[in-house]
Amino acid sequence: MGKWFVLILLSVAQFIMVLDSTVMNVSISTVAHDLGTDISGMQAAITFYALTMAAFMLTGGKLGDRWGRSLAFRIGSIVYGIGSLTTALSPNLTVLMIGWSLVEGLGAVLVIPAIAALAAINYTGRERVVAFAVLGAVTGGAAAAGPLIGGLVTTYSSWRYVFVAEAVVMTLVLIVSGRIKDVPGDRTLKIDLLSVVLSALGLGLLVYGILQSKTWGWFQPLDPPVVNGQPFAPLGISPVAYLILLSIVVLWLFVKRQQQLERSGRVPLLKVSLLRITALRSGLTMFMAQYFAIAALFFVVPVYLQTILGYDALQTGLKILPLSLGLILFSILGSRLSTVRSAQNIGRIGQLTLGLGVLVVFLAVQPELADFAFAAGMFVVGAGFGLLASQLGNVNMSAVSQSDTSEVGGLQGTFQNLGSSFGTAIVGSVFILLLTSGFTAAVEQSETIPDDIRSQVVATASKGAPIISQQQAEDLLTDAGADPESATEIAQLYADTQVESLRQSLFFVFALTVLGLMLSSGLPSTLPVPAASKTDDEDAASAPPASGP
Repeated sequence: MGKWFVLILLSVAQFIMVLDSTVMNVSISTVAHDLGTDISGMQAAITFYALTMAAFMLTGGKLGDRWGRSLAFRIGSIVYGIGSLTTALSPNLTVLMIGWSLVEGLGAVLVIPAIAALAAINYTGRERVVAFAVLGAVTGGAAAAGPLIGGLVTTYSSWRYVFVAEAVVMTLVLIVSGRIKDVPGDRTLKIDLLSVVLSALGLGLLVYGILQSKTWGWFQPLDPPVVNGQPFAPLGISPVAYLILLSIVVLWLFVKRQQQLERSGRVPLLKVSLLRITALRSGLTMFMAQYFAIAALFFVVPVYLQTILGYDALQTGLKILPLSLGLILFSILGSRLSTVRSAQNIGRIGQLTLGLGVLVVFLAVQPELADFAFAAGMFVVGAGFGLLASQLGNVNMSAVSQSDTSEVGGLQGTFQNLGSSFGTAIVGSVFILLLTSGFTAAVEQSETIPDDIRSQVVATASKGAPIISQQQAEDLLTDAGADPESATEIAQLYADTQVESLRQSLFFVFALTVLGLMLSSGLPSTLPVPAASKTDDEDAASAPPASGP
């Protein structure tokens, strides 16, 4: 086991990093209730967790280059553990977002790039292929296990214990992390502060704008913020459009800054020249597309099962279990196939399989769940995700020399978490906007609802329909003075519109998944066996011996 001890340690850390968000998704209704918030509040927390990682992942990779990857790994583990404990003790949404979305996210931006770089440092040649295949399978396994673990703990105890356990595990990892071989960091490396600000600001504005689109509208203002007593919608356009436009400008300035630093011989936060490597560019964009689909599915499905069908966290986890099984089995299969099939071939099969699974889930989502079709669809989704997860990490790392592995680790984490934040924010926004427009249209067309109640419901819902159960909707209407017959009819219209909006959101995910198939053309068409470069040999020779814990 000695040769693979480092891989086991890195795999445990990788498992915790991925497990975190899937647990939160499956427990979404319970957590919202415990913290006195709603589904939209939880959507914001989930989105900002991924956004924190996306915005600072490149910086985390550069800090690893400066401090040494092992030291960055240890510091990140400490920060992550503190965030986990804060999350476990959070009394409200604000503290949860500080502990989980911010502190845990900042710990993860140090740990995730370090995992990739340390795997490349400790293993070469065929062993490196195996190491990255295992890490890919662990990523899939964690995403698979999260719903079941979260469901069991949330139903029979409390979701808070998951985060306590994460803090304990990261403490144990920290204790034995001294056995990881590393190369010295470059203490002379200077991180460009302007690049950090531009990267974080650009991504932050982009994701925040997308997240607010469900309330403010994309272009036509729905319920814009009020400034000095007046709705803020310059020239009659939603603030979201301005935020997205501004984010594009800031990110363009970021890219120009990186190019300027690279031309002048200084160290950029992102080596833009790396993105000219076809295999890396394709691998990263497929990473983003893959996690977009999974994050969207992991937001929409729990909302459907818990809010519409009334399932608890454990029942939700069991319904997602087929995805977990497919993910684990095909992660292992994909790792084995990597020795006889090209990444391009496996990637195309995985993307097609993922799209087919989303389509079957779309067909299964009805007012009454089509159990067999839903289980089959979730299994197929898991199979596609597993095949992709087993390939893309090694494709990205094998596309560059060892000196760039930390940078690529940061890039990979950035694209992964951008995909996750976009998936939750965009599909969540699409769902709420579809629900709002569909519900108001259905109420307006009803001939049996009294005019005064109809106009009141339309005026309230047009600012953004909340994600609540049919019974909650009926109770709210009754409390507001609606007669029981009208309340029942409106609540039924709301429930029908919810299901239809969820189906349309899932079809949107399916369409994007199919389009993502085009990205696989840039994946390597030959077997992914990295050649050990001079840099590999030099680094291995200069690396200090592994020390005890």
